[in-house]
Amino acid sequence: MTSTDARSKPVRVAVRAGSRRASAFLARRSLTAHRRAWTAVFAAVTAAAALLGAFALVLGSLLLARPPVERYAGADAVVVADQRVSYTAKPWGSEPRTATAHLPERVRLDRAVVARAATADGVALAVADDSVPVSVGGGAPAVGRSWPSAALSAYELSEGRAPRSASEVVVDAALVAEGGEPGRRVTLQMGGAARQYTVSGVAGTAHRGGAPAVFFTEARLMELAGHPGTVDAIGVVAERGVSADALRTSLAGVVAGHDGGERGLRVLTGAERGEAEHVDALGGRGDLLAMLASIAGTVVMVALLVIATTISQAVHQRSGELALLRAVGATPRQLRSAVGREAGRVAVAAAVLGAAGAVPLGLLMRSLLSTDPLPLPVPLWLSVAAGAVGASLVALAARPVALLAARAVTAMRPAAALSAARAPEPGEPGRWRTGAGVLLAVAGLGSAGTAATQSGQAAALAASGAATSLIIAVALLGPWIARISMRVLGAPVRRAGGVSGFLAARSAAAHNRRLGAALTPIVLVVAFVCVQLAAATTLERAAGRQAADALRADLVVTGPAAGIPAEAAEAVRGAPGVAAATGLLRSSVVLAHREAGDPALDRFPVLGLTAGQWAGTLDARVTAGDPAALSGRGSVAVGKDRADDLGIGVGDRVTLRLGDGTRVRPEVVALYERSLGLGEFMLPREALAGHVSAPRDRQILVRSAGEDATSAVRRALAPYEGLEVRPATPDDVRISPSSSARGDALIVIGVGVIGGFALLAVVSTLALISVGRRPEFRLLRLVGTGRGQLLRMRVLETGLVAVAGLAIGTVVAAIPLLAFALPATGGLPYLPPVQYAVLAGAVTAAAAVGTLFPGARGGGR
Repeated sequence: MTSTDARSKPVRVAVRAGSRRASAFLARRSLTAHRRAWTAVFAAVTAAAALLGAFALVLGSLLLARPPVERYAGADAVVVADQRVSYTAKPWGSEPRTATAHLPERVRLDRAVVARAATADGVALAVADDSVPVSVGGGAPAVGRSWPSAALSAYELSEGRAPRSASEVVVDAALVAEGGEPGRRVTLQMGGAARQYTVSGVAGTAHRGGAPAVFFTEARLMELAGHPGTVDAIGVVAERGVSADALRTSLAGVVAGHDGGERGLRVLTGAERGEAEHVDALGGRGDLLAMLASIAGTVVMVALLVIATTISQAVHQRSGELALLRAVGATPRQLRSAVGREAGRVAVAAAVLGAAGAVPLGLLMRSLLSTDPLPLPVPLWLSVAAGAVGASLVALAARPVALLAARAVTAMRPAAALSAARAPEPGEPGRWRTGAGVLLAVAGLGSAGTAATQSGQAAALAASGAATSLIIAVALLGPWIARISMRVLGAPVRRAGGVSGFLAARSAAAHNRRLGAALTPIVLVVAFVCVQLAAATTLERAAGRQAADALRADLVVTGPAAGIPAEAAEAVRGAPGVAAATGLLRSSVVLAHREAGDPALDRFPVLGLTAGQWAGTLDARVTAGDPAALSGRGSVAVGKDRADDLGIGVGDRVTLRLGDGTRVRPEVVALYERSLGLGEFMLPREALAGHVSAPRDRQILVRSAGEDATSAVRRALAPYEGLEVRPATPDDVRISPSSSARGDALIVIGVGVIGGFALLAVVSTLALISVGRRPEFRLLRLVGTGRGQLLRMRVLETGLVAVAGLAIGTVVAAIPLLAFALPATGGLPYLPPVQYAVLAGAVTAAAAVGTLFPGARGGGR
């Protein structure tokens, strides 16, 4: 280092220190002088931090959630078949990837594994555990198990003795009210007609949870279960002093390589045992995680857009002040540093407050979700971590946005800055912003076009991408859009509003940038809410119409939660006056395919129908093939749109995995159009019956032969307990319910919470603009504008902003919705008028609050 450099280094350090002190001084003074402007930013950042922290809390709770251990509370380990299925494929130009999905039906394992498990070191008892659904007395639900498996739930006899014959049972103490006392007779219904059993004993357990149990002899239960060569699970009780890890290792070594399907066996200990009881709990958790993660991604986008809009507007309203400071000698670095410090201090304070609010908001969202049977834990550390995540995200985002917003003024030379301070507000964005907005608009239209050519999940993803791109494009092109909007709306306002209309139109036309900032949050809330609500209602409406058009049955038989025995449908078919009757066995299939080259596993609900009967009770609008050919185990009917996606037709074979993971390749015997209402696949009942946890029908569809057969059907069902006959409705045949607790909760979270945040952004942004316009209002009063005229002007401006925002937001939402609805439903998107009216009213009210109240004091002298 030269001597000159050595001398200049302390000077540079002193200059930087002085610059920092000057920036800190400017930041402190500006925060005091512009506290009203920063209040809007504070509110937006606080709400963003609370929302992000709340979603982090809910997602973290879901990741930690495990099914409760109830049935196997007395077991030290449980051996089960793996409930996961995988599909490996090589994407284009990449290494092979594997997709994994959880199976909805229980995967059983070879009964011979029970004896193998009993030989493992440290095992005191290994018990085969099967279950069958049971209806007790008038229809009370219960679970049928073998008496040896009672040890796995720590059941102990309180009265009587264990069952010794096929006609004896031990009942749960919770069923004593149903007649379950030793020596008495109790009516039970399993797979066939109800019959009576003798109660040999009553048992109770301290581990109460789930449905009460009815215990049979092991031989009788094996007969009732109907799968003598396989078992649901193996419960293991360890010898005294054997640790869980040692037991797991011992069992894994003994059962390794034995039959558990193509995926092998698993040994579950500790909290994992609950997975053996609730086979699809983790699959449902994965679906819920994916949906919440998608909503959380939208929250991040909305939060960043709102924070960017409010901070940019707050900084822009001070452009004259910044330009003056630049003209009197402040360096660009000092000004940017001062603005960044201001934004950072506001963001940090707001983020801390938002982090505290994230916990109650997250708990509220958590309470809305239906996660049965998964209890959601909320440990203290997760609450703190969730709040910290939300606070950190918004605090980190605020400073760069402020620096970027101030750059346009701070980069000017002093003389140019002084001229800019005196010049009117520029009416159009810069070239980079305009170019980015145009590119995003083109990308959004391209995504909408892609959605129009796709179907299913691919179409939904493309439509969502189109909506996101178009919303951001509107934010970037706000001044241009505001200018065009005011040319369209300004003329009628000038003609109809008199002096106030003239002032409102001229003010809006003269401040395109300001109006663009006001339109952005309105467009955001309208487009987001319309897309979220209309996408769901469009599909629901189309599915309901298809189900109604497909229904040819006039009667339906419903039963208890345990389901309807398979024999009941056969009994109904033999009743006089019945033209056709089919049981509906509901399950799911897993389809392995590729999405953009990546492997994917999608689950689809399916109907199992009685061969030769479904055409008499359902009209699926078959376009090719013969519905009568849907019989046996090697046939399937496929929805036409799904068949087009897979490139298959009548006579081809499609590879499916049934609910328990069994791989099948049935032949396509028919294609049909009404897949939204009836599902993508329909299979013969016998093809599904051996691959579901309990082969029981959910409903029986009945078509009368020219006259009401209700009385005859009821007589035919007399031997079966708890069954009802009533007129059939479209909801009885729909593949999925018209509404569900989980779906309603996601709508409330997605639309209510995020829509509410966007409405808060509308209020805060418009309030910020109104606060900055107080000098303008005072000037108008000084030149003779009356109070009434000024108020009418602001009311008309509110109407202009609300109408323009509603119109633009509706158009932005309509583009992806049209692209999604046309291929998916063959019709236009649908949003109930009442819902749109509520949205329009909320937006107008928010615009009025943000525009009228903050500027009220500016009208005085």
